[in-house]
Amino acid sequence: MDTVRLTLDEVRDLARRVLTRQGLSPAHVEAVAETLVAGERDEAAAHGIYRLLVCDHTIRAGKVVLDAEPVLQDTAPGVVKVDAQGGYHQLAFRLGLPALVDKARKSGIAAMAINHCVHFSALWPEVEAVAAHGLVALACTPSHAWVAPAGGTKPVFGTNPIAFGWPRPGREPFVFDFATSATARGEIELHRRAGKPIPEGWGVDAEGRPTTDAETALAGAMLTFGGHKGSALSLMVELIAGPLIGDMTSAESIAHDAGAKASPYGGELILALDPAGFLGVAAAEHLARAEAVFDAITAQGARLPSERRYEARKRTVRDGVTVPRKLYDDLQGLLAG
Repeated sequence: MDTVRLTLDEVRDLARRVLTRQGLSPAHVEAVAETLVAGERDEAAAHGIYRLLVCDHTIRAGKVVLDAEPVLQDTAPGVVKVDAQGGYHQLAFRLGLPALVDKARKSGIAAMAINHCVHFSALWPEVEAVAAHGLVALACTPSHAWVAPAGGTKPVFGTNPIAFGWPRPGREPFVFDFATSATARGEIELHRRAGKPIPEGWGVDAEGRPTTDAETALAGAMLTFGGHKGSALSLMVELIAGPLIGDMTSAESIAHDAGAKASPYGGELILALDPAGFLGVAAAEHLARAEAVFDAITAQGARLPSERRYEARKRTVRDGVTVPRKLYDDLQGLLAG
């Protein structure tokens, strides 16, 4: 068979065993594994246990501190900083989240900067975690310089994702999470592993010529979505989650990598806005008005971002997930190696 079916508990167990074998401390194992389970649960394969291969390469390259203990810094009434100390970002986020929520409640708006972290995953778990507290959330992070600016041919930007979460009383939050590149780099890597061509517009070769070959695009440059619009958003992420918080740009991150081809190193910015801080007792009334906007979209048959993932959760919790046999065998190889 070309695929293997696993329950989510089996996915979690596999992720924890691989990460433990790779040498991560128990706290990091638990935090990172839950991110990978979320990717499989939501049928977002590029962000699921495939990323264990990415972790393995990064760890073998010596580009992540396996037992890093993040440090919380209370720098201002509306600002919290967490120094990840060279570890994966998930544990730093968990440490800082309560302070971010508390500051947003007190000030109406707050920001959390995560510095000196290794970042390889999607942002939706983070904005969902913030929205679960009834707060509006926005998150972004640079990565490695893999993406050419609109009109250019050489990489300057990272895939530079932006994620947004809006709390919806009594139901899952409205969430979107997308790369400002035409696709996530992991999607191109999955095409490469499967020997499949990529769509036109995802990347160019080393000379800037369009290509549908995944390997060639990975060696050349990815492209932004929407031309100059995606390029401008990419630049925004570079600035507000790089120099603004005292951390690396995507070009600096890939220079720091020094050819190891490990996961990006740098920072992440997360904003939290409290509707009650802006609206007081009228917050519930205005959140209800927002529901009319969502209804106007879905009533005409259009789909809200995140609905597909929520539908997938119902299936995968019940039926489990399928992963490619080759990927499963590769992960078993990590346990045996």
